[in-house]
Amino acid sequence: MTDRFSVDGRVALVTGASSGLGRQFALTLARGGAKVALAARRIDRLKALAEEISGFDGRAMPVFLDVTDASSVQAAVAATETELGPIAVLVNNAGVAVVKPALEQDETDWDKVLDTNLKGAWLVAQSVARCMARHGHGGSIVNIASILGWQTTGHLAPYAASKAALLHLTHSLAFELSRHKIRVNAIAPGYIETEINQEFLRGKQGQEALVRVPMRRYGISADLDGALLLLASEAGSYITGAVIPVDGGHAVTGIGA
Repeated sequence: MTDRFSVDGRVALVTGASSGLGRQFALTLARGGAKVALAARRIDRLKALAEEISGFDGRAMPVFLDVTDASSVQAAVAATETELGPIAVLVNNAGVAVVKPALEQDETDWDKVLDTNLKGAWLVAQSVARCMARHGHGGSIVNIASILGWQTTGHLAPYAASKAALLHLTHSLAFELSRHKIRVNAIAPGYIETEINQEFLRGKQGQEALVRVPMRRYGISADLDGALLLLASEAGSYITGAVIPVDGGHAVTGIGA
């Protein structure tokens, strides 16, 4: 019986692959047999990850990518297709946050977050989708959103705005690109422990916030594997325009994040 969740032989591009969730997404796809382009600005980290993937006979290549720069996006997509072949899966993961009260956020903070999280996702999705449409084989675009796309919290106004817009961009692209056999979906993580937030989540404030999560635990990056493989593989062939929360039930509580 064919494994419909398999990504074996597919070419995947993962943005923001140098750390955190992006690193996990790249490892998951590579372990599933995909050929993975590891895209980010920190090439040294990408090279180390590519070596790790080679260690279990996977195939990966580091690619410099600044998602806010259209020429950098086009170069990364072209390099991926030249080296690995036509892209079948895009994981639009690159993102940043500036944590400050709304009254202290300045225009630079706003531009940094929106340019990366929204404009960057748009530029990469458009560039990859153009290639998918030209080749005629379709593909899957997975945007990494957040439960903050529909819930509120303090000190993250630009981030929350960018993720809310990314959800609507997901719906818009799903509608337009379906005629090209391109599926566009999103994963909306809740609190997922990574190297960036580990200290906070394990500290006093993080443990106090745990009451907002019905499952009474924070997620780990591997908790996103199932949603990723569903959307990236043939198992999700009739899914487009969907947003899958992976948050331990946080979103259904209606409690601010």
